[in-house]
Amino acid sequence: MHPNQRNRRLRQSPAIRQLVSESQLTVNDMMLPLFVTEGTQVKEPISAMPGCYRLSLDLLQEEVKSVSDMGIKALLLFVMVDDALKDNKGTEALNPEGLMQRAVRKVKTTTPEMVVMTDVALDPYSSYGHDGIVEKGKILNDPTVEVLAQMALSHAQAGADFVAPSDMMDGRIQKIRTVLESAGLTDTGIMSYSAKYASAFYGPFREALDSAPGFGDKKTYQMDPANRLEALTETLRDIEEGADMVMVKPGLAYLDIIRDIRENVEVPIAAYQVSGEYAMLKAAADKGWLDHDAVMMEQLLAFKRAGANLIATYHAKEAAQLLA
Repeated sequence: MHPNQRNRRLRQSPAIRQLVSESQLTVNDMMLPLFVTEGTQVKEPISAMPGCYRLSLDLLQEEVKSVSDMGIKALLLFVMVDDALKDNKGTEALNPEGLMQRAVRKVKTTTPEMVVMTDVALDPYSSYGHDGIVEKGKILNDPTVEVLAQMALSHAQAGADFVAPSDMMDGRIQKIRTVLESAGLTDTGIMSYSAKYASAFYGPFREALDSAPGFGDKKTYQMDPANRLEALTETLRDIEEGADMVMVKPGLAYLDIIRDIRENVEVPIAAYQVSGEYAMLKAAADKGWLDHDAVMMEQLLAFKRAGANLIATYHAKEAAQLLA
């Protein structure tokens, strides 16, 4: 007796494997997070994220041109704010001539076709390093939502295609959508960080923006890593409130969450391959313990297999070069 089905028949050659491949990764699947800082000709390396830098606006312009030439079509912008401009209410976040607003205008002037997504959260602007207004050691939800909505409006007025609230305050999507609609900015999209976990993988990112919390942690507003069903509740609520895309963050340790959400919603899903995930691969490859490019591409493909439409990754440029 011989087996009627031999699965290896479909693995015999690269051509056959490509014909029956269930998931494909392309440069169109990736968005590149970029860190922006003040100054001129500034390119500050981020020690915990080899190959990543804080860029001044003039070098941001050069980077955007290069990235566009690689075929990358979306950027996720973050800014490093001077300590002197930080306060408890995130006042600088609403400055129409603030660093984020100028960065958006710089990108859209340089490459109008580039999709610009902006981080909407108070932690880069907060003297406490938290994502919301602090009172007596507690992060206030509703007053923070009011500021976030005005912050999103400011980004949209500067030219952002999507605002990306990453704060995890309750009700912020509905408030942002209402404010944008009232201002006539009906085409501005919202990519909500709907399932953002209180993860230990964010450490290198906080170095990049000098935005670590000044006290306590973020567990009263970011999700418990033990919870699975809650992610779907959060996501469905954000969609009902007006989110156009939803995000799961972090990525690799939460592929099950991406799959759960994919099976229950029809909007595009983004996954964020966060700084700690990036840094671990860089460190292991530097030691010669892993094949950097092979593992990188396998990880990115895993996001697609789990159900992500978009992947925010610091590997975007490296992956784009390999895919080309």
